[in-house]
Amino acid sequence: MTELMPVTETTAVKATPTLPDAQTVTEVQHYTDRLFSFRVTRPQSLRFRSGEFVMIGLMGDNGKPLLRAYSIASPAWDEELEFYSIKVQDGPLTSKLQHIQPGDQVILRPKPVGTLVHDALLPGKRIWFFATGTGFAPFASLLREPQTYEDYDEVIITHTCREVGELTYGRNIIDSLKEDELLNEVIGEGFWKKIKYYPTTTREQSPKMGRITDLMRSGEAFEDLGVPPLSPETDRAMICGNLAFNLELKEMLEGYGLVEGANSKPQHYVVEKAFLD
Repeated sequence: MTELMPVTETTAVKATPTLPDAQTVTEVQHYTDRLFSFRVTRPQSLRFRSGEFVMIGLMGDNGKPLLRAYSIASPAWDEELEFYSIKVQDGPLTSKLQHIQPGDQVILRPKPVGTLVHDALLPGKRIWFFATGTGFAPFASLLREPQTYEDYDEVIITHTCREVGELTYGRNIIDSLKEDELLNEVIGEGFWKKIKYYPTTTREQSPKMGRITDLMRSGEAFEDLGVPPLSPETDRAMICGNLAFNLELKEMLEGYGLVEGANSKPQHYVVEKAFLD
């Protein structure tokens, strides 16, 4: 089946925000009829850890801010902020947000929080990023974070979507890493060889079909990746997806002996509780 090709709208726009907590949209890219990404200006005072989220949104029809939690998809060193979003036609926010254009403004509450950060994990050999849908967003940040490659010998990113076109954003991030000048300079050329990318689909035919949880249970995922099942001695993990996926994978990881961590008590794995796709 022919894969949906992204339609790009991009321009360099730097405008002065006029609304409280507002930032200016600099780029918008649509991947499918359900998915898009956008970049906005970054407040000079904003400091965050790669993997955290903030509240963003638009003014509602009632004149009050309409906000929801969005993981920051850009790394902590980026001069702009990037976000990855679904489009819900009758959604209070995304029904409007999907129509933004470069030069428009979005509201951003610059108070980053979240559990998908390196500080919440104990040292390990291998880090797993488990994502479904737009849950790839925080890992787009962490995959471009130098600490990821300084802390781990292997970086495995699994991304499960319904259709092939829904994998485009994540694949583009993976492909861009080889040419990332900062990472090549800080970590060294060839750092990207630590990455094992494992995309799967559940509806449309693709090279690898199936839910990542089923592929792990059968052992197929581990065989494909050339790694043993997860172990608390060597493996660390982060989970970001829909609620059912988060709960199922959380149970599976605990079955492998991994313990859930937090900023205040680092352990073997963490789950993003604020994200529902």
